[in-house]
Amino acid sequence: MANNIIGYVGTYTKEASQGVYSFKLDKEKGQITDVKLTAKLNNPTYLTVSKDNQFLYAVAKEGDKGGVTAFSIDDENGELALLNSEASEGAPPCHVSVKSDNSTVLTANYHTTKVESYVTNEDGSVVLADVAKHNGNGPHERQEKPHMHFAGFSPDEKYAIAIDLGSDTISTYTVDNGKLSLANEFVTKPGSGPRHLAFHPNGKVAYVMTELSSEVLVLEFNEANGSFQQVQAIAAIPTDFDGVNDGSAIHISPDGKFVYAGNRGHNSIAIFSVSEESNITFVDWTLTEGNWPRDFAIDPSGEFLIAANQKSNTLVLFSRDKETGKLSLLQKDVYAPEAVCVKFLNQ
Repeated sequence: MANNIIGYVGTYTKEASQGVYSFKLDKEKGQITDVKLTAKLNNPTYLTVSKDNQFLYAVAKEGDKGGVTAFSIDDENGELALLNSEASEGAPPCHVSVKSDNSTVLTANYHTTKVESYVTNEDGSVVLADVAKHNGNGPHERQEKPHMHFAGFSPDEKYAIAIDLGSDTISTYTVDNGKLSLANEFVTKPGSGPRHLAFHPNGKVAYVMTELSSEVLVLEFNEANGSFQQVQAIAAIPTDFDGVNDGSAIHISPDGKFVYAGNRGHNSIAIFSVSEESNITFVDWTLTEGNWPRDFAIDPSGEFLIAANQKSNTLVLFSRDKETGKLSLLQKDVYAPEAVCVKFLNQ
């Protein structure tokens, strides 16, 4: 495996940022290097990289419209080349994902209550195919309407999974040539505000981070019909923490042995070990050495984790102990303006 791994940073562009940034992770030295602007774009807060490393898709804002911008990735240096943008009226989405065969791109939109499906052309460019508009609300003051926050594929890619923070629902859709059809729906505890999801490598269990209640939910996934059933809920912040906390991202180690959940406010990453039955046990909290860790990423080797501190404009690099799951600080205060998410090229 190469010593230098290329990664990308999605950002807000409200202050100093100008778009999508790239960086290199020097695994031998344990350093983030060469952070630079690689594509000018308005509010590319969330990114996804295709499995074959050919394409990068970013959510984006275009005037009073929002949508997806597609880029090709240079296989020599990781540079991005614009393919096209597809936008519609309203605020930009907050999450994007792509199917492993590059045929379909999904977005979730916090503001417009929509999940959108795009089909791709042979060159990787996108065309809007279908829109699913959600309804509902919840008891929390931020749950006055649906707030879609995640749209991704099930491990077997038979289904699209959409998470609504606003009405405490996780919806399962079938996807046929971009057409979305509701297959199942799971309702979480009222007021929990589910936000992001990560599937275990076994494909049978999903871990959900809630934003409003700061919990990790363990859900059994039925591959036959796309339904979920909750088997565990565990706090992601200390019981004696009395500040404001918004749960953020959740990711699982490549070997499926540890789950990591981000906390904005507590400014930490919670670490959980995974049992043979796929339940989780709390291990540790690691402070992210900055303010408002909106997302983070584990590198393909599973040896490193990079957190993006949005409000302090920094990336922070940790080494990851594969036996204990614990994180050790290697590098902090790496400037990345308004950083939201981190994505690596696949190895």
